[in-house]
Amino acid sequence: MTGGGAAGPAFTPAWKAFTVTAAPRPGVAVVRLAGPGRGNMMGLDFWAELPQVFAALNADDAVRAVVLTGTGSHFSVGLDVAEVLGPWLAKLGAGQAPAGQAPAATAAVRGELLRLVGRLQEGVTAVATSRMPVIAAISGWCIGGGVDLISGADVRLASADAKFSLREARLAIVADVGSLQRLRGIIGEGSLRELALTAKDITAARAEKIGLVNDVYPDAEALLAAALDMAAQMAANSPLAVAGTKAVLNQDREEGIARGLRHVALWNAAFLHSEDLLEAVAALGERRAGEFHGR
Repeated sequence: MTGGGAAGPAFTPAWKAFTVTAAPRPGVAVVRLAGPGRGNMMGLDFWAELPQVFAALNADDAVRAVVLTGTGSHFSVGLDVAEVLGPWLAKLGAGQAPAGQAPAATAAVRGELLRLVGRLQEGVTAVATSRMPVIAAISGWCIGGGVDLISGADVRLASADAKFSLREARLAIVADVGSLQRLRGIIGEGSLRELALTAKDITAARAEKIGLVNDVYPDAEALLAAALDMAAQMAANSPLAVAGTKAVLNQDREEGIARGLRHVALWNAAFLHSEDLLEAVAALGERRAGEFHGR
């Protein structure tokens, strides 16, 4: 184990995409996104390990609260599109269709995407439904999948340099890992639709104004100190009462979210393969804006 406190199952594995340490506060664990991609990009290791990390934390009675944060300058720049979607795109057989046109997708390929989206959703749901309260501490960029992830936290705090973006519409994707379902109850319908439909970037000050984050701190050091202090306050309370309070707060919300997650997974399995998606992938590689035609 790294850090102080008694070793538990959460601290023993050598995670590839995370570090899990005991904080210098009783009962508090710190989970850091640790790449291996630049900006803590969310690749296959990340999505495989996220539910495992939180299952291990849930099994460790010594852990009563979790601070979730990034490593380095950013929380996360989001999904590693090439690594996560690349194999699926390759199975579409892009070379078999005329240039610029999306190839036909078989039922098997659609089913594979449906299962892939489900696995990604399970990771964020593991955060949202964990028995421990989770505080997300966000510095730098928090894009796409990063916003999905923090939407599963109980509380979100940010440093002044934080920037947020629900960027999926720029990539010809309907956000499908939880932000569209969970943020409605956090920032309200109007703000959610603005962020999701424009795919624009917003500052920490704007995020605080709409309720995406509770508070903004001057720098990453002050942010982490505040997150640890809040987690320590939660950890000092009755763990049964805290877990029960979270379960009661989640009850109605998570049932509706589960229905929404199933719907968006089916939507993307049916419609994600498109000429717009191919254009988005090409534009991403060429570092330019996509030109979309709704095909």
